Amino acid sequence: MAGKRSKRVYKILFHNQGKIYELYARGVHQSAMLGFVEIEGLIFGERSAVVVDPSEERLKAEFSGVTRTYVPMHAVIRVDEVEKEGANKIIEGAAGDKVTPFPTPLYPTRGDSR
Repeated sequence: MAGKRSKRVYKILFHNQGKIYELYARGVHQSAMLGFVEIEGLIFGERSAVVVDPSEERLKAEFSGVTRTYVPMHAVIRVDEVEKEGANKIIEGAAGDKVTPFPTPLYPTRGDSR
């Protein structure tokens, strides 16, 4: 069963600075740092001489040398376990959208009477 565990692939969608990142990784865990999701073993496709995806190349450069990354829990949209990896990509926000959502607390504050 250990062989099957190492073959797991996860697709993670999360918000980052007004864009949606879609990453494929070997591991996704609740982080020891409260409020973060730990993503490790990022998977990048092999570069083909015929087709080069600039979005994936940008992500490859951004995460170069990163063994694991921590994403705030409130930024995560979805995590799926998939059968095989796909292309990592950055999906642009809505056209003309200049507003970045302000992070909200995960837990209500003491003064909150709701």
